[in-house]
Formats: sequence, C-alpha cells, structure tokens
Amino acid sequence: MKYILYFLVLFSSFQAWTQQEEILQIQLPDGHLEGLLTVADSIKPTPVILIIPGSGPTDRNGNNAMMKNNSLKMLGDALARNHISSLRIDKRGIGQSHIQGFKETAIRFDDFVQDAVRWIEKLKKDRRFSKIIVAGHSQGALVGLLAACKTKPDAYISIAGAGYNIADVIKKQLSGALPMIKKAAYQIVDSLQSGHKVSKVPVMLQALFRPSVQDFLISWMAYDPAQKLKSCKLPILIIQGDTDLQVGIDDAQRLHKFNSRSRLVILKGMNHILKRAPLNRAANIATYNQPNLPLDTDLVFEIVRFVQTLN
Repeated sequence: MKYILYFLVLFSSFQAWTQQEEILQIQLPDGHLEGLLTVADSIKPTPVILIIPGSGPTDRNGNNAMMKNNSLKMLGDALARNHISSLRIDKRGIGQSHIQGFKETAIRFDDFVQDAVRWIEKLKKDRRFSKIIVAGHSQGALVGLLAACKTKPDAYISIAGAGYNIADVIKKQLSGALPMIKKAAYQIVDSLQSGHKVSKVPVMLQALFRPSVQDFLISWMAYDPAQKLKSCKLPILIIQGDTDLQVGIDDAQRLHKFNSRSRLVILKGMNHILKRAPLNRAANIATYNQPNLPLDTDLVFEIVRFVQTLN
C-alpha cells in the first residue's frame, strides 16, 4: 500500500492541477499579519495546512537575507499538487507582516504563538477547508504546537522541530566552540534561563545574545517542547532528516518518547531546509542558497500520507 501511495504522490507532480492563490491578512491594532493561501481545489473542500516558518527573519517561502532556498514555497506547491491546500505566513515584523514601530526589543515568543492562534481561527471559519492541520518548521514547530494546544485543530506536524529547551539546544550547538567562548556562552544561557538579562556580552557572541533579543530568548526558554507535546491529544506527525546540522535525530526521538501516540519519521539524506544533502558541512550549507534544488520527495509523501489518514 505504501508503494501505491508513493507512486500516486509522485505521479501527481506531473499532472495539471487547479489551484488558486490569494493574499490573506489579519488586522492588528498596530499593523497587520499577512500570508499566502493556496487553495488546492475550488470545487470541493480540502484539508489545509498552516505552515509556520522557522527562526530569525525567515519569510513564508523559507528565505531570509542570508539564504534563499524556497523550501516552504516548494512545500506549499507540492501539497497543492496532492489536493492539500496551505497557508504560508510571514511572522510579525517579517516579509509583508508589518507592525508599526516594530522593534525586536519588544517581541516575545508568545506573540508568535498568539499570531498562529489568529491564523488557525481564521482558517476554521473558512468553509473551503475540510480539516485544519498545523505544521511548524524548526522554531515554528514549537510555535505551532503551543498554538495547536490552544485551538485544537485536526492534527499537528513537527518538521525539524527541537525536542529540547532552546537553552539546551544553544549549549549543544556551542559545545564545540573554543573553551573561552563556550564558558562565556554557557554562563549567559544559564542567566537568561533563570530570567536574568546580561549587560556585558562578548563581541563574538553579540549576534546570538545581543541585549535587544534577550527578553525574547528568556520568553522562549520558558518552554520544553517535549513536555508540551506530552499532553497533546491530536494526531501528531514528527519528521526529522538525518543530515540536519541544526536539529538532531535525538530531538525527534525525545518528542516521540514523550508522546508515544505520535508517528515518528526519520528521512535519510534530508537536511534542515528539507532538501537532499550530505553530512559534509560545507556541501550541506551550500544547499541553503540553492532555490532551484528540489524538495525532498519523501517529505511530501509522508505529509500526504499522514493527512490522508485523518478521519
């Protein structure tokens, strides 16, 4: 059965399909949020997936000033070819989601969560959709999980989502740094995790711990993804690539361990931006700026299969 479905998913990519795209906005007191809705079928209701992008200034397409890979755009297009609609969103202050007087000093993790809640509630009111699925990539996986806990959509998908508190993730990523840098970074992380900002940050750590983002990091460190997933009663799909340099297989396994009802899928050869890549760091990172490199087809297959199993 798996191979029949896999053939159908691949075959669908060569078929003509009818889809419509429209800009959606949510008005806020100080601006608006914006997303691109792709409706896979204009005749009958389809499932729709809210796709929440990852950390930093990453837009609805999976791109930012430092990289252009079109990963999330490709995902939305691939889903449409398989009769699944999607809503790709720009986070507040990013892309076309404009907030008047936006400053990173004012942003908190729960702002992203509440924005995702707003999008889910908007989709729930749209009769063109039969089911609402929340999918988050990287940081967006935790945003999506927290929003799903509040709104109870039909399902939740974690794509390359961390399984540990972001404080532990940062420490792991800096574990191979020079001893002096590592010591300073760990001290800053410990301080932030206890709720205390740090006034003096070494120059080499400014990009990560600059004063303007410390309140955001503190608010992010309040959550353990696995603990939150433990109480989630929704159908859950956890997808992780084994050549991901930013999030490891152990993250996905921890998420699954805390919620054994979830489905865990490890994809061979898929990296953090959802493309095929080797473990070699230079070659892997090079894919981050290859916008025409195809999306991992197994990723699409697993998401389509998961959606089709929803009652």
